[in-house]
Amino acid sequence: MLLRGLTTLVLFQLLGSMLSALLLPMLPGAILGMLLLFVFLMLRREVGEPLSVAANSLLRYLPLLLVPPAVGVMVYAAAIWADAWAIVGALVVSLLLSLLFCGWLMQRLIERQQQEKHDV
Repeated sequence: MLLRGLTTLVLFQLLGSMLSALLLPMLPGAILGMLLLFVFLMLRREVGEPLSVAANSLLRYLPLLLVPPAVGVMVYAAAIWADAWAIVGALVVSLLLSLLFCGWLMQRLIERQQQEKHDV
């Protein structure tokens, strides 16, 4: 069962890499594969047991993926500190934009939900 789930994950990553190489070189293949998997699961409306087992098995090793970025931050701390104001500015602007978008989206969803209640 684990092998079927891992095969599914690798298949979607390969599809994403293929799309990235052929059509969208500006997006990483892994991201495209993840989006394809998301669309597949939304259309299917369920996560099968093999895929769930494989994902849960891989989640145990997720902290290992955070070690290289942490080491990179420590190695390039001087370069990051030199551009600290630009980094802080980018983080603040992105935070504000995401908060505004989330608030706008929430208002639209609430309005749609109330409209559906009145229509029924």
